[in-house]
Amino acid sequence: MNQAIERINEEKIVAIVRLDSIEHVDRLAQSLYEGGIRVIEITLNTPGALEGMKKIKQRYDDFLVGAGTVLDGENARSAIEAGADFLLAPTLSKETIQVGNRYGVPVIPGVMTPTEALTAYEWGARLVKVFPARSVGESFAKDLKGPLPFLSVMAVGGVSLDNVSDYFQAGWHSVGIGSSLVSNDADFDEIKAKAMNFITKRDEIAIKQ
Repeated sequence: MNQAIERINEEKIVAIVRLDSIEHVDRLAQSLYEGGIRVIEITLNTPGALEGMKKIKQRYDDFLVGAGTVLDGENARSAIEAGADFLLAPTLSKETIQVGNRYGVPVIPGVMTPTEALTAYEWGARLVKVFPARSVGESFAKDLKGPLPFLSVMAVGGVSLDNVSDYFQAGWHSVGIGSSLVSNDADFDEIKAKAMNFITKRDEIAIKQ
């Protein structure tokens, strides 16, 4: 398995950053880092997203930095050239996966059905993102892996501090957390505190298992 996918599996939590500006991306990354987060995704519909990725990678050696909302091969190539460690997409695009495969950068496409999940796997994706996960519930990963046990599944969309433990207990590979963790109106101390709370939930489940 790709090293980035293995790292996401170890960390379990991907912070999804979708902002109006990357003006304070350094301080935001610091807050997440101090809160225990080690995997971050900056969506490409955030103005200056690629520059923000570069800044974080330059400052932190052990931050895994990915690009989100990657819609096509052109987006994928630009993100890879900017140093993205992984790519997340809201939909299933063969072109996007092929570009990632060409450069050895894992693409995590968004899927909603077993057919889409299997198609993504056949195209080379080794981790798929169920989005929005709130629409299918916490048991979906287990149900999906019944006939398709080789799939790894990330939950994105609706994951919060109230239900993240349910996703971990239900066997999801990892979770992506957006507005419940990072938002335009949250201050940096608040983001750090939220990050710490999510990490605590993750570690509690690890101890139980």
